[in-house]
This record gives sequence, C-alpha cells and structure tokens, in this order.
Amino acid sequence: MAPVAGVLLLAITVVLAGGVVAAAIDAPPEPAPTAMLSLSVTDDRIAVTHRGGDPLDVTALTVRVRIDGEPLARQPSLPFFSAAGFRPGPSGAFNAASGNTLRSGDTASFRVAGTNDPALEPGRVVTVDIAADGQPVASLEARADAG
Repeated sequence: MAPVAGVLLLAITVVLAGGVVAAAIDAPPEPAPTAMLSLSVTDDRIAVTHRGGDPLDVTALTVRVRIDGEPLARQPSLPFFSAAGFRPGPSGAFNAASGNTLRSGDTASFRVAGTNDPALEPGRVVTVDIAADGQPVASLEARADAG
C-alpha cells in the first residue's frame, strides 16, 4: 500500500505545483505608479517636477525625449552622472548619487549637450514620456524657453 500512497502524493504535488505556476503566469502585472508630474524646459535643461501621487523609483523609470516630434539621438538612462549626449551632473533623483526616489515636491533635471541631436533651442516643443517598468506614467510637453 505504501508505494500506491507515495505515487498518489507525488501526483497531488505535481498537480498543485502546476496550478501555482499557472496562477503566477496569469497574474496581472503590478499597476504603474500614479503621479502628477510637470515639465519645464529652459535653454538646455529639462526638469520634471513631482506634483503629487506615488513616489517614483528612478531605477525603474524610462525617460524618452522628443524635440518637435523627433527623438533625441541619445536618450537618458536613469540614474546617471555622466552620459553621452548629456552634460554631467543631473540634479535630484536623476543623479546616480541621489536617493533614486522622486517624491512629491521634488524636481529632477538633466541638461542636453550640444552634441545630441536634434538641438534643444528656445521655441521648440519638448515631449518627455516617462514609464515605470515599461508601463506609461506620464507624457509631458513644454515649449523650450530661453534662459
């Protein structure tokens, strides 16, 4: 009788394990954080201000910048200190030396280098799309002002 009970227990274990794996695969993804953000662009500086909502883990964020609809040749990878196409020393949570969390009331910014293309000039429309773990958080737009 012991071998039959062992086979029965093994079969039950396999069925339960399959159910757990199936449930994990079908589980919905974590919802994206909800945050109110604003954008300002002055000269070569792009600044994102967190106006309220969930704190944002910068290490999970993707930021994509377009100028007059054209994507920058080099996009920022967050957080960073020095990156090709950008001036060193971004401020706030975008800086690798920061706490990497953008909270309500915080502003994080970076400066586009003249070697990046298209050029960031006064009057141009800048669009910044922000996603957390691939899920959209915000699409922001501002006209670049002269400093």
